[in-house]
Amino acid sequence: MGRRTTARGTRRWATTRPALTVALGCLLLAGCGGGYEPAGPFREQAENPPPQVGPPVESSPAPVPGEPSTPGSQDEQEGDPAVVATDLAVPTGIALLPDGTAVVGERDTGRLLQVFPDRSPAQELMTLPGVDSTGDGGLLGLAVSPTFAEDGLLYAYVSTATDNRVVRFPLGGTPNPVLTGIPRGEVHNGGGLLFGLDGTLFVGTGDAGDPALAADPASLAGKVLAVDVFGQPAGAGPVYTSGHSDVTALCTGDGEQLYATDEAPTGADELNALQAGSSYGSGGTAPVLTVPADEGGLGGCAAAGPYVFLGALDGQRVLIVELDGAGVPVEEPEPFLAEEYGRLRSLALDAQGALWVTTSNRDGVGTPVEDDDRVLRVQPPSAGGGSPL
Repeated sequence: MGRRTTARGTRRWATTRPALTVALGCLLLAGCGGGYEPAGPFREQAENPPPQVGPPVESSPAPVPGEPSTPGSQDEQEGDPAVVATDLAVPTGIALLPDGTAVVGERDTGRLLQVFPDRSPAQELMTLPGVDSTGDGGLLGLAVSPTFAEDGLLYAYVSTATDNRVVRFPLGGTPNPVLTGIPRGEVHNGGGLLFGLDGTLFVGTGDAGDPALAADPASLAGKVLAVDVFGQPAGAGPVYTSGHSDVTALCTGDGEQLYATDEAPTGADELNALQAGSSYGSGGTAPVLTVPADEGGLGGCAAAGPYVFLGALDGQRVLIVELDGAGVPVEEPEPFLAEEYGRLRSLALDAQGALWVTTSNRDGVGTPVEDDDRVLRVQPPSAGGGSPL
């Protein structure tokens, strides 16, 4: 079921030991082949030079939740120091720029804003055309080009009226199609988007509400795809893994192991350690972690060292998972920011070790408060290599 719903049965935590291979070679794909021609309402146009989006920002250490602000400081005068942006409409995609700022996308409107770690007012950059937010669709993922310093390009996973697709664009410029024809439904539209170290673009899709599509090798639904920056297949495929229900987020951990959040066939949620060519879901490769329904609704993923951070919408928290050398959880996940900011979705870790988090309280399921939706920048409890909590 879609990430806007919460009616799931309560289940116990479950951690299982998949046959993991965390070697760098399982992630580094080479080569490409033909077979995809971009099609649809986005026509190929010149990618205009990106506009100036603000001076580089010197990031300060992120505030630690619960720490009092200095008396008389700007933090005390202007409220919660962890909140770096307010009054957004369901911020879903988040991408960190080299200057230390973030670009945040609104799911329903397709609007992109630049958010600053020093809590300067967010700046509206552009609105992506043709975004259709029917069901759980919309602007669902963002990624920064691995050569952003040279090309200024961002990539977005968006729903249109006819499909889900990946587009690329300079900030303020024209979006051009990269990969089109991903099946679109009322639910399970996916949205995970991540560049690997070798420049491979990994795309997490959903089964569009039809589980049979996830097992169909001819369909792009219910897959993690591996393509190059032009949408051409990378490595052996474009299909990297299959059998998924709704891959809303992707992240990489130790050894560049690729992880995906997904909804389990039981209605709970899963964290999967992906292996090229493997199938997941019912009867497939076992997940690293199964999250109970009332703690789940996973919509975000970030990783550093042995820790994986998961944004949980229904759980209204960030879950911190510590993995051992074999990629198995050391213990049950620890909650972070539990019920402090409502439904938490997209995550990103910056160069200072701070965790960026978007809330999702105006999505039709949450209970918004004044200033929702918000973007947070906080110091996670595992920063500096210590124990999570």
